[in-house]
Amino acid sequence: MRRLEGKVAVVTGGASGIGEATVRLFRVEGARVVVADLQDEPGKALARDLGPDVVYQHADVSREADVEAMIRRALDAFGRLDCLFNNAGFGGASGPISEIPAQEFDDTLAVLLRGVFLGMKHAAPRMAAQGSGSIISTASVAGLLAGLGPHVYSAAKAAVIHLTRSVAMELGESGVRVNCICPGGIVTPLLTRAVGEGEEARRIVAGFLEKLQPIQRAGMPDDVARAALWLASDESRFVTAQAIVVDGGLSAGRRWSERPESARVWQPMQRPGQAWPAR
Repeated sequence: MRRLEGKVAVVTGGASGIGEATVRLFRVEGARVVVADLQDEPGKALARDLGPDVVYQHADVSREADVEAMIRRALDAFGRLDCLFNNAGFGGASGPISEIPAQEFDDTLAVLLRGVFLGMKHAAPRMAAQGSGSIISTASVAGLLAGLGPHVYSAAKAAVIHLTRSVAMELGESGVRVNCICPGGIVTPLLTRAVGEGEEARRIVAGFLEKLQPIQRAGMPDDVARAALWLASDESRFVTAQAIVVDGGLSAGRRWSERPESARVWQPMQRPGQAWPAR
């Protein structure tokens, strides 16, 4: 049996990147899906490609009316809501802290944090009434460690992680699970647009990302989609309030081959089978 057979999911930012990969994988695994996005043409094309069990809904996740409408679309089209994947996002405000316009700060939080809050707010009552459901949000390793993203983006993702934990404490008593995923470097339009368009931009970004972490390849949207699939499925039925890191080991520390000399000198001091001396 497919892992999401009979389930209904809403995926925000579902027309491209991680969202598109998730929509496609969820459909393969049996889910009926609402693709929610601002990109109308790609979103409609994706829905047409995947058939009648996938519908498109225009949604700006920073607008409460749009978020209400996308949840209502799932209920009207498919009769229930089993999974909400708050995935929509963008890079947002960037640059030195002294140069970030206040409006850009507000606009960034509106999508990356307010959008997640609104999704949780409007999915929660329906899921609680069912006594089941899985809310998933895209956070980031930048929300766990400093220096891996722009200031406001990083702060927003840290807030998503803690909002996830806090809301999980409330909704768990109703049978609803709340988790987030912290991707590392993933080849998505969010990164490739900074380089250019098309396959050449993807190649350049992938070549850069594959050198960042112990697993020597770039992260792909499908890597995150598979984590979302597990969280959406009953296989993770005892998992809530977690930030699942999908980063190829990036956030764990320095790669072994890049250890500084001060760390390498310890290796020859211990022969095979020899115990470390007591301190």
